[in-house]
Order: sequence, then structure tokens, then C-alpha cells
Amino acid sequence: MSKAEMNVNFMGARKPLGILSIALVVISVVLLVTRGLNLGLDFTGGTTIVVKSPVDVELSQTRADLSEAGFGDAVVQHYGSPKEVNIRVAPKDSVDADKIGYVVFDALKAQNSDLELLKVEFVGPQVGDELRDESGTAMLLALGLMMLYVWFRFSNKFGVATVVALFHDVIVVLGLFSLLQWPFDLTVLAAVLALIGYSLNDSIVVADRIRDEFRNTRETDPEAIINGAVNQTLTRTINTSLTTLLVLVALFFFGGEVMKAFSEALIVGVLVGTYSSIYVVTNILFMMKVTKEDFLIPEPEELDETP
Repeated sequence: MSKAEMNVNFMGARKPLGILSIALVVISVVLLVTRGLNLGLDFTGGTTIVVKSPVDVELSQTRADLSEAGFGDAVVQHYGSPKEVNIRVAPKDSVDADKIGYVVFDALKAQNSDLELLKVEFVGPQVGDELRDESGTAMLLALGLMMLYVWFRFSNKFGVATVVALFHDVIVVLGLFSLLQWPFDLTVLAAVLALIGYSLNDSIVVADRIRDEFRNTRETDPEAIINGAVNQTLTRTINTSLTTLLVLVALFFFGGEVMKAFSEALIVGVLVGTYSSIYVVTNILFMMKVTKEDFLIPEPEELDETP
């Protein structure tokens, strides 16, 4: 399909979708304040144990064995294959922190003597607090630098629209993690930082095309200009989003537990980022009453030749 044949009326749905965006952000903020994030052991501290069995491990049975041993709140997942299991245990006052991993392994080995201990890792609460603070600083720094870039890249109105879309994407993704209580660890944080870059790139492509259309077309209706610009970027947006999603879906199904949370965050982020680059950016522009005059290139002043 050629660009000339594309005439999807994206702007026809901008008002209800604008209301939806506001609702999603408000709900996400409320969830983050009331429920918070299900922080992983990277941030809270605790012990990770990886064990291996010669046969496939039933997770339900493993959870039952751990519950009998007093570790009913342990997180149990397959680790790369059905024969390997990753167990995450929060600190316990009744067990020394440096021994809790071996206590968990002994409890499992009593039920399955063929188990092999592959790895034990302990993250102390102080280290977890430092990781949480530093990761939060990294996210804010990334957002700040992106804001500076966008501010100098575009006019004030486009800068505001793109930055708002960026915050919209991050807040909505974090809100979903809060709603579903998906574990939020350093891997997910890396996905959120990658999302910031992806979302910004998508918004800039659309914003560039809208700016060019305002400058080059004889059309005077902002809604028609923006609708035409979004249609011109539609093929690129679909191709980029689909190819990215194909990789992320493959990681989700075949990357094992290590990559599952990472791919979950980015799958949601790509969908939200693609949506926001069209509807959040454009709705903000309409709210600020964008016109062709905002994008006119000022003519250079003539030099005064009088002596």
C-alpha cells in the first residue's frame, strides 16, 4: 500500500482516546501510591537458590515442600529448563542470612535426594536499598537528558508534547506492573530504560513528519495536517513495532525465566509507546492550539548597508 492510499482518520478518535490516556495515568498513579511495586530481591534483599534435578521438576510440589519447611512465601520458577528451578526467599529472622540458601536446599533434598545445588546468591537489605536508589536516579537522569534533547530538537509545543508522552508511557507501564504485581527487578528496570529510548524515537519520527507537513503543505486545518502526517508514518510505525514485537515475543516464550520479565515490560512498552506517539503527542498539540505559525522558519534579517 502506498502512502497516497493511506487515509486512516486517526484524529477522529483523538478525544475519547485522550480521555482514556488521562484515565490510565491517574489509575496508574493511584496504584503506584496504594499498592506500590512488587520489588524483587535486587531491591529488597534476600536469597536466590538454583537447583537442578535429573527429571522435570513439578513447581506445585516444590512449593508444597517449601511451605512445609516454613518458606511458604518463596517464589518458585523454572530456570531455563523444566529440570532447573529458581527459588527466591525473603530474609527470615529465625535463620542466618548466609545460611538460609542451604536450609532451603536441605529441605528440598530431603524430598528429592537427586537434587543438585547450582547457585546460591544473597543480596543484603543495604545493597538492595542502594540498588533501588541508584536505579531510580538512573531512570530520572535518563528522562531528564531525553527532555533536554527534545527541548532543543523541537519548538516548545512539540517539546512539551513529546516529554508528556514519555512520562505517560513510563507511568502506564509501571502502573500495570503494580496492578498485576509482576516482580520488578533490575532486569525490568533495564527494560523501562530501553522503553524510554524506544518511545522517544517513535515520538520524534511522528513529530518530525508533523512539523514538515505544517511547513510545506498549503492546508490550514491543523487536524487535517496532523492526520496526513500520521498516515505518512504509518508504514514505518507498523514495520518497526511488529519487528520489535516479534523479537520480544520470541524472548518471552523461549528466553526462559531470566528474560520473561524483561520481555513482558518491553512488549507492554512498545504497544503503549506506539499508541502514545500518535494520540498523546497529537492531543497535547491540540490542547496547546498548534498552528502553522508555530513552525514558520523566520527569514534572515537584511543587513543594513547604510554607512
